[in-house]
Amino acid sequence: MPSFVPTSADTLEDQRLYTRARLVEVACLDCLARVGVKKNSEHHTSIQWNAAALGECQVFARMDGEPGGRQVHASCPRLAASIEAAVREGRLSIGAQDGY
Repeated sequence: MPSFVPTSADTLEDQRLYTRARLVEVACLDCLARVGVKKNSEHHTSIQWNAAALGECQVFARMDGEPGGRQVHASCPRLAASIEAAVREGRLSIGAQDGY
């Protein structure tokens, strides 16, 4: 099955803006896993996990051992609290800038 592979500079820049622009690194205050976070609104948070962070997260490690494994939509409450702390401390702003 063919897939879309961006080749134009404009498309690659759009891809970068949608997936990585304004990501702020936030470390979990519990396990120290580091993820990229962007808050477009009070209720919309984008989190970019990487393999290292997934390996460090104790909550996800427990979920992987359960029948059916980790659900993609499941979140880590410890990381959520860390993100809220980053917002309160001014390290993470809320709201899209220039549409991103």
